[in-house]
Amino acid sequence: MIRDRLRGCKEKTHKTADFPRFFCIVPEPRGPDALKHLYQKLFYTARAILQAAAANNRRMSELQEQLQILRARMARIDSKYRSLSPGPSPDPRSPGDAELPGRTAQRYIEEWLTGAEIETSFGRHFETEKLYERHRRHGSADIGDMQDLPHDLLDAVSGGTVPAASPTEWAFLDTETTGLAGGTGTCAFLVGVGRITAEGFRVRQFFMRDYAEEASLLDSLTRHLAEFRVLITYNGRTFDQPLLETRYRMNRARPPFGRMEHLDLLHGARRLWKLRFESCRLVDLEQQILGVDRDGDVPGALIPYLYFEYLRTRRAARLLPVFQHNATDILTLACLTAIVPQAFRDPQQSCPESPLRHGAELVGLGRWLLQAGELERARTLFRRAVDAGLSDDLLFRTLWDVAAIERKLDQDETALAVWSDLASGRNPYRFRALEQIAKHWEHRAKDPAKALETVREALALAGASPGVSIGEARPAELSKEDAAAWRRREARLMSRVRNRTAGKRTLRGPSRSTSRSASQNKPRLL
Repeated sequence: MIRDRLRGCKEKTHKTADFPRFFCIVPEPRGPDALKHLYQKLFYTARAILQAAAANNRRMSELQEQLQILRARMARIDSKYRSLSPGPSPDPRSPGDAELPGRTAQRYIEEWLTGAEIETSFGRHFETEKLYERHRRHGSADIGDMQDLPHDLLDAVSGGTVPAASPTEWAFLDTETTGLAGGTGTCAFLVGVGRITAEGFRVRQFFMRDYAEEASLLDSLTRHLAEFRVLITYNGRTFDQPLLETRYRMNRARPPFGRMEHLDLLHGARRLWKLRFESCRLVDLEQQILGVDRDGDVPGALIPYLYFEYLRTRRAARLLPVFQHNATDILTLACLTAIVPQAFRDPQQSCPESPLRHGAELVGLGRWLLQAGELERARTLFRRAVDAGLSDDLLFRTLWDVAAIERKLDQDETALAVWSDLASGRNPYRFRALEQIAKHWEHRAKDPAKALETVREALALAGASPGVSIGEARPAELSKEDAAAWRRREARLMSRVRNRTAGKRTLRGPSRSTSRSASQNKPRLL
């Protein structure tokens, strides 16, 4: 029945004239040619299978060659970084480790650091703690003085958002992560928390030996941060805290930062030192402010690679510089916390032991006070900065700010003197100072003649003397629009000067010659 239906379909297809010929079903040969056709089909099918197998073998061989090349490249990289280490990486396993059934390579970190494996309801992780005794110093900073810091030290630098709290309730946090991109794929494999104690400065570090220990690490970190009221970081508001909050949510846990006031010291450090130093990175400020040079410190860009290598090889010795790097960062953060907030708390301090003796630092504090509306204190710091010495660009900007403050405080004569100093030399604020002087003579002193004299001085300095159009002599330091504005001001002042002169003549009355001629022309009465 099926063959009859197929034969009927073939006949209908061949009878249809509009049906494309390449869709037609070729009839199978019958008789003695059927066996030959079957052999040909089997031959071509077998040849296609053999060719596909040969191509697959070639691809597999190429993959094997590529794998060998990659293994050789990885071996060269491992040997390169192994040669950079101070010595050969010894095998952390003791001779009896292989016989212990519960012993795993994840616990070998305990052989290198003084710490313990902490067990929580979410699993296990590793913790270690380091104490910096109170009699020690970190560069120019005394660790023992941290305990005596005032409770309201952080009020000024935080704008009043951080409440008064004992220094023992401050938590200094820093993380080491698997990358800097952020997002759900980046993890904090090492979290360090520093605290001020009576014995000195303690740093506790939470380390996950594998990704499965992240939930246990975060749970232990939450319980540890419950003892503190203030969280202090360096760029933590942008990076560390959002990253940890993401990891908490990925583990279906509540972040512990909601009840803590957060102070990001990076913003205060930038206000204070961005005019003095090219970089405000923590390591750079550690060297410039505290005078600490790290010897053998691991670069931050290499830290993710070292952790990935640990996950692959389980060699914990390569991670020791990472732990030291994290602890030093936290100690430096605590030492800078004793300097930066103190500067904002008492900007006008003049004690000789104060670290704020550079003019650029005083300018940074003055700008902060200027934004806060404290004009008199800002003016005092600006004048101290000028006396301390500044670079040319910073000096001209500071003088301009001083004149603006004097103007707001109704000290017109003082502001006029500062503007005159700026107008006497070539600097970016020269024409702006001349404009302010012209406004002073025109609107304050009501002397349009002196204002006109100032405007013509500005046009002469710009290369466009009176009587010369802007198109004929292009100003050297003024744009075309600014020069046109100066021209309009000149025309207005010239008109006011003429009007004032004419008004004075009118108030004097007619001249003597005019009155005499009028009396001669008067008719006589007969």
